[in-house]
Amino acid sequence: MAHKFVDLTKDGKKVYLYEYNANTDTLKTKRQVLWGDWLQIDENHVFPPSITNHLAVNWAPNSPNAMTLYIKEEHTTDERPLEIIFLDVGQGDGAVLITPEPRETERVIVIDAGEGEHMHDFLKGRFEQYRDKDFDFAVLTHPDKDHYLGFKSIFADHEIGFKTVYQNGLVERPVGSGFDKLGGLTPDGSLFYMEDLATSRNDIETHFASNANFGSKVFPPVMHKALNNPNISEFKMLSTHINHSTQENSRKYMPGFAPSDGRSYSIEVLGPVAESNNNGDPRLRRISSNYNKTKNGHSVILRLHFGKFKILFGGDLNTPAEKFLLQHYTNRDSFPRKTNPDNQLMIQEARHWFGADIMKVCHHGAADVTDEFLQTVNPGCFVISSGDHEGHVHPRPDLLGRLGKFGRGESPVLLSTELQRSTREKEDEDIVAQLRRDIIKVQTSATQTRKDRIEKNIQKLAKNNVDVYGSIYVKTDGNRLITAFKFEEKSDKKKWFYFEYSIDNSGELHLTS
Repeated sequence: MAHKFVDLTKDGKKVYLYEYNANTDTLKTKRQVLWGDWLQIDENHVFPPSITNHLAVNWAPNSPNAMTLYIKEEHTTDERPLEIIFLDVGQGDGAVLITPEPRETERVIVIDAGEGEHMHDFLKGRFEQYRDKDFDFAVLTHPDKDHYLGFKSIFADHEIGFKTVYQNGLVERPVGSGFDKLGGLTPDGSLFYMEDLATSRNDIETHFASNANFGSKVFPPVMHKALNNPNISEFKMLSTHINHSTQENSRKYMPGFAPSDGRSYSIEVLGPVAESNNNGDPRLRRISSNYNKTKNGHSVILRLHFGKFKILFGGDLNTPAEKFLLQHYTNRDSFPRKTNPDNQLMIQEARHWFGADIMKVCHHGAADVTDEFLQTVNPGCFVISSGDHEGHVHPRPDLLGRLGKFGRGESPVLLSTELQRSTREKEDEDIVAQLRRDIIKVQTSATQTRKDRIEKNIQKLAKNNVDVYGSIYVKTDGNRLITAFKFEEKSDKKKWFYFEYSIDNSGELHLTS
């Protein structure tokens, strides 16, 4: 069976699938589809004589809702865009990068997985229908549980596998507290370094093969599950060190994703910045005496290059980490004050490394960031991953103002998984009231209809109270880019809202719709 992908229209208009009405011999709008959506085409379909220049689509062919729908042929393409889904995982980060190659050779990279089950559910639901779930890479950017704990159920599911599990070298052992959990600190002059890094599968096995002493520790069981998954092959550290990344043209790339690998896109590694000791072995600097700031500050930082666009994954960077990175990449021994002309010069130099069009905002919208780093990245769109059941007040209102101030263009776009989410709070109140009435009556009039209604309402109440999740989609072919999210109202005809971007020949970013 042939297939096509939904194309992005040149005039910015939405694309729809249509249903044929035999009584009126016309097509009626059925549902909105988004750029890159996969379509199964029925090449043997017999069209009504009045329907021309359309393709027949087998919609939901393996479900009870299977039907034939139609799409304008001009709205389809054989090529699909690269796709990034910033999943609504609640408090935390979780993203899935799906490369644009044909489905047999596409790469799937999971960058963090939040804290709950959302990522696990998404991976099973998204990929179960058309491919196996042997994915390419899992990236644990750093050992904060709102980034890694969601991997526990994923690694425990032996139907899911990864060629390589990457992490930043800092794995929390089931011993001690603070820096002791990372193997302690080694002094070198006035600086301190973490040198006992986990760089290979042997290191992971040394610390986590036996679960006898895990106690209440949270990180070790995640690694233990990964070690016991027969479909996970390798464990590696991902950093800027020559041992962990591909070095080309003074830049560092994720192995397999350097320009020389011949893809239309590449993935640059900007952090953690691993330095070498006297033996040439990698080590990470203590960038703050605060354990969490150092651990977060050495997040895996990635920058995707695709055609005219760049997308930055900012991990959980914070003020000391951003200052360290800006100094490192511009070869400065100190961080210049705002009143120093060298401050703006540093920002201009650092854009060579960190400038991006889309930025996954650091640390869920926390205010512990520098104006200089925001000015350096200077994106036209910010994506914030945060949740509402937490005490951090993310995204911070004052941070949102700074994003608007330092974003590119007249109207920088701020997207938040939390703000894009909608709930059915009032609807639940109605169900609870009806359920109470039915339970009272069921003892005297237990009709099957009433029993079925009670069961249906109980099942609905048992679900999460989120009606539309706030996941944010980014799609690009290198020349065009959209950021999209679902409408709060549950309508097949009005399903997606998106911004479209283009970059002109002078390199200026434009919001075109």
